[in-house]
Amino acid sequence: MQCALRLRTATRSVVYARSPAFQLHPRRAFSLTRSLQNKELEKRLEEQRKIDEQKEKDKKKVYGQHYQDKEGLDVPEIAATDDSIAHGWRETRDLGHATIGAGHGRHQARTLASFSMEGKVCVVTGAARGLGNLFARTFVESGCTKIVLMDLKQEDAQKAADDLVEWFVQHGDIQRGKVQAIGIGCDVANEDSVKAGFAEVINRFGKVDSVVASAGIVENYSAFDYPSARIRLLYDINVHGAFFCAREAAKLMIDQGIKGSIVLVSSMSANIVNVPQPQTPYNSSKAAVKHMAASLAVEWAKSGIRVNALRSVCYGLARTRADSNVATPSILSNSPGYMLTSLTRTILDKNEELKNTWVNLTPMGRMGEPEDLKGAVIYLASDASAFTSGTELRVDGAYTCI
Repeated sequence: MQCALRLRTATRSVVYARSPAFQLHPRRAFSLTRSLQNKELEKRLEEQRKIDEQKEKDKKKVYGQHYQDKEGLDVPEIAATDDSIAHGWRETRDLGHATIGAGHGRHQARTLASFSMEGKVCVVTGAARGLGNLFARTFVESGCTKIVLMDLKQEDAQKAADDLVEWFVQHGDIQRGKVQAIGIGCDVANEDSVKAGFAEVINRFGKVDSVVASAGIVENYSAFDYPSARIRLLYDINVHGAFFCAREAAKLMIDQGIKGSIVLVSSMSANIVNVPQPQTPYNSSKAAVKHMAASLAVEWAKSGIRVNALRSVCYGLARTRADSNVATPSILSNSPGYMLTSLTRTILDKNEELKNTWVNLTPMGRMGEPEDLKGAVIYLASDASAFTSGTELRVDGAYTCI
């Protein structure tokens, strides 16, 4: 009897199992699985949403609500100049109005006004001659009425300052007494001399707005023949001098809350090897200046100080090596492309092969004129470049593009 009962129970279980009422429809099974998957997905999405929200909060805290990089990726924290500041949108800045426009009379031109140096105190090193002197004149042409010309010898600097003012007076561009130009003796390779020089600027004019570090030298010796003492001198002037001047100027700007501009005169030699002249120490010194400008630009950006490099090349003074009768080009007022100064013309007139080499390697088919640098230096030193920092502006006729 027990066996019969067991058989009947087993038979009933089989029947129930085969009955449609007790079977899970395949669609129901899929629906149940999908439901479980959706819940798991929703859970993961919610967790990810919370993570994204926290990241967005952290990003806004460091970079400002308006920040978003083009790929939608998180920007490394090191990219922030000051992670304690919550940035927001800046208000639109009024660039002011120019009063005189060449060939157009009086008008309201916001763009031209941003290039004006009016009301600014400008300092140029290596300004007794060459490009440094050109830069000083360019600032006065652009409205600067307080200009400082620094050079190694006080008498040279002051004479250049006096000559600058006299030139503008004689040409009827300014009235005597309107422009104040002073010359200051300064050895840029000496830190104490640089400090004293800028202290005198503050004593005379009370502030510093724009600085162009133009003092520098270049000599052409082969690596084996280059005197070690002269290599050290070159680095002291070209590299340490640029750094000392930039640092002292930045200190004064920060102390007075001035969002100023510092222009370091670099060279295309920072990026390429000039031929045929050998000048390895010079090339490497200008590479240092180029990267110095970029590094200082990042370091001082939070203080509103812009640091840029102006790149070209100019040979200005002829020197003769002690062991040679051949004149080797050298400059004492620095080098950004090849620029035709009066002394450069003298050198090239005596060396047709060198002249042809330089011109043929310049895609624009000519050497630059010193005046070709005017627009570049005014752009970098003025408010027109208010959001330009850490760049190297090339003025070389596309020489370094090939």
